Amino acid sequence: MERAAERLKHWLRTVPEQFGRMSEAEVSERPMPGKWCPKEALGHLCDSAVNNLPRFIKMQYEKQPYILIPYDQDQWVTLQDYQEAPAEEILNLWSGLNNRILKAIEKIPAEKLSYPCVTVHQETKSLQWLIDDYVEHMEYHLKRQILKNNV
Repeated sequence: MERAAERLKHWLRTVPEQFGRMSEAEVSERPMPGKWCPKEALGHLCDSAVNNLPRFIKMQYEKQPYILIPYDQDQWVTLQDYQEAPAEEILNLWSGLNNRILKAIEKIPAEKLSYPCVTVHQETKSLQWLIDDYVEHMEYHLKRQILKNNV
């Protein structure tokens, strides 16, 4: 878990600096029709944070195994209208949510990291796995869609 927290700290320093340097036009441009622009991809990471923070908390006290409820990521991005939102607003939301996630995961006792959850693919995984997967998912989008050549 310490490794995931360190990686999250890195991105909490790097993303505001690098995303903040990009123009509104750069972050609003879709690479091709049907693909997310950088603002929408960062918005998707906000949605991921909104959905995962309660999981990180609830897995520590609810009945085990905790069942992960899926969400439709494309609907969330569309209905939140990240394409039209100011980039600074999305960046502030992302930063606030991930600062809260960082504080939450740093407080998880080591013995709870093995608590089980059942994924949408009916696989049993641990809370530690879920935290690591959250950070890996974030890094994937940051490197491929949001910051691209700036990381």
